[in-house]
Amino acid sequence: MTETVGFLEIASGIVLRFWPAWIGLAILFAGIYAFKPRLGLFGELTNTWVGVLGVGICAFWLLTAIFAQLVAPVDPGIQNAVMKNSVPGGVDPATGRVFLLGADLYGRDVFSRMVYGARIVLTIAPAATLIAVLVGATLGLPAGYFGGKIDSLLSFLANLVLAFPVILLFYLLVTPGIMDTPIPYAMAGVLFLFPIVFFGVLFYTRFSTRPERLYLALGITLVLGAWIYSGLVFDADPLGIVSIEPNELNIFVAVVFASSPGVYRIVRGLTLDIKTRDYVSAAQTRGETPWYIMLWEILPNARGPLIVDTCLRIGYTTILLGTLGFFGLGMGPESPDWGTAIKDGSKVAQLRLYYWQGVTPAIALMSLVLGLNLLADALREESLRD
Repeated sequence: MTETVGFLEIASGIVLRFWPAWIGLAILFAGIYAFKPRLGLFGELTNTWVGVLGVGICAFWLLTAIFAQLVAPVDPGIQNAVMKNSVPGGVDPATGRVFLLGADLYGRDVFSRMVYGARIVLTIAPAATLIAVLVGATLGLPAGYFGGKIDSLLSFLANLVLAFPVILLFYLLVTPGIMDTPIPYAMAGVLFLFPIVFFGVLFYTRFSTRPERLYLALGITLVLGAWIYSGLVFDADPLGIVSIEPNELNIFVAVVFASSPGVYRIVRGLTLDIKTRDYVSAAQTRGETPWYIMLWEILPNARGPLIVDTCLRIGYTTILLGTLGFFGLGMGPESPDWGTAIKDGSKVAQLRLYYWQGVTPAIALMSLVLGLNLLADALREESLRD
């Protein structure tokens, strides 16, 4: 039986371990209140306690993910045979280090795994959601603006994906063994082209009459796009900076593919409404091209609902990653992501005897999703006032 420390020592130890997040939050809110008039919508979020809580919770986990190496006491993969299934506050007799939230079945520090799990979630969820938004916007704008056969075809494809049971769809896309086929790589090759196309057209329509700016913007877009694209799709980044594990690529592609139709329908609906406005008619009278009108007249005026939807989608994606990990379809079994940790800690015997192993990552996941929902609510309220 290992020695343990009391509740107050555990609580104070956890609070002190998060010192980088507390300092970051203090700097963030000081900056928000100091430059509030210049921050626009983001500055107005702190007008209500809902916005303050949403920004605070999301920023807390983001800072924790960024400074995970400083927050976590040890590497999440290190096993300590002596501390297997240790209770919260257990003290390692060899080193005297306190396992603040105990250890799991393999003697790995639960607190450290929770911290590094935030890094995994906040790497995949926002990035996959952003690409899904770009895919949905790139297809939804022309569908709503032009209508006709383009709208009918794209809407049919979107409805086809949306009509498929979500859990079954993800099971098919993330099931073990699919990485041995070219399907995920082909899907990644197509989906990851959309951000390059989107920004290329965006800059071309804006700077088509100013070649010096156009060539610079397109050059940066193509170079950065090709660099990131080669690293993500082909794992061929010559600098070795941009890379993604096969199982992570699988999940990434699945999230983008399943989320894009929902974004498409929102953008299409907003475009159908906004294209009847007077400023769109004025742009058409000036002789602006359709893509200029879509990207520089319609899309900016649709940003409010899109930003709110993006925050909610990041929350949905976070839950989805946890669900996939819980069913063993997420990261590898050694991964510290929250879904895998919940699965490992939720086995009947584990949950009854060592409940903290599954409850800790579950609370972390719940708090992040809560923060994203509060942030989305605050954004919605502020956008309605505008």
